[in-house]
Amino acid sequence: MREGSTLEIHLPAVLTAKETGKDWTTFFEILKKNPPRNVAVHAGNLQESDTSGISFLKLIRVECETRRIQFALYGLGDAFKYRLSIAEDDSKKNKEILANALRRSEKIGKLTIDSLLEFKYLITFTGELTVSFWRSFLHPSKIRWKDTFRVAESMGVNAFPIIAMIGFLLGLIMSFQSAIPMRRFGAEIFVANLVGLSLFRELGPLMTAFILSGRSGSAFAAELGTMKVSEEIDALTTMGLPPVQFLIIPRLVASLLMTPLLTIVFNLFGLIGGAVVLISFGFPLVTFINQVNLAVGLSDILGGLLKSYFFGMIIASIGCYRGLKTASGAGAVGESTTSAVVGSIILVSILDGIFSVLYFYLKI
Repeated sequence: MREGSTLEIHLPAVLTAKETGKDWTTFFEILKKNPPRNVAVHAGNLQESDTSGISFLKLIRVECETRRIQFALYGLGDAFKYRLSIAEDDSKKNKEILANALRRSEKIGKLTIDSLLEFKYLITFTGELTVSFWRSFLHPSKIRWKDTFRVAESMGVNAFPIIAMIGFLLGLIMSFQSAIPMRRFGAEIFVANLVGLSLFRELGPLMTAFILSGRSGSAFAAELGTMKVSEEIDALTTMGLPPVQFLIIPRLVASLLMTPLLTIVFNLFGLIGGAVVLISFGFPLVTFINQVNLAVGLSDILGGLLKSYFFGMIIASIGCYRGLKTASGAGAVGESTTSAVVGSIILVSILDGIFSVLYFYLKI
């Protein structure tokens, strides 16, 4: 029933699925042909209603809100008001659930796209680095040797004290810890075998790589990250100088040269630490040297150095890669440095496990 610009709806005593279908069709046709400014629903006569009747009231209100029509509801009983409020609350919850689901979908989609772009950039970087490295290997004159020696000094000579100290302490600690249980069986002399094998095969290359990851890998990421933020790398590209050949190859070559040498230093000082412990137990130095010679073979030494070679490649590559991927912002360089250290340690550990399995099957 219409009075001027107001559409008045008088609900019957019984409002069930039989009535709501027709009433809703009629109401929608009125809104479509000649929409009113106000809608007033009189529910004073309503005595019985099922779920469809409550839904009918809710849909009328929603449709009026959508079309910006004033809505008023009169005479609705308390029981029906409660059921209507539950229906509206459920509608809000469903909207929130849908919104949360959309947000989760957006996050998953963004994460997927970012991962694919990261993988694409990593493949591009790996290919460009491989081509530049072999080109420099075949034509050494293309390597910037001045920068290479500067990086080698910073990475190798300046790292000598920390490598020597940690190597000595590790050999000392290993010898003390292993000598205590071996003393029960009178086998302290075999501490030399344990320390020698552990250092040359496993701990020497691994600990050296961990130290260089935190010291040199982070430095590479910070240097290149700062250059990226200050747009120096963009300037090199503009001048026709490829950043990989100009910046990364010197650091990669220096890392490949210095990591095996630092591993040898670490092993040497680790043996010195072990020798100090055995000498304190009353064994002569020549006995310690003979035990190490018997336990450690050439394959153990070369296997450890081969590991350190690949570890140095990973440290330089990950550090430079994270430096080139530095975003803009105050904390971007710090994030790149952290990512370089963490990524290097993880990849070095994984590669060390691969080498262990490979050596086992090759019986090295």
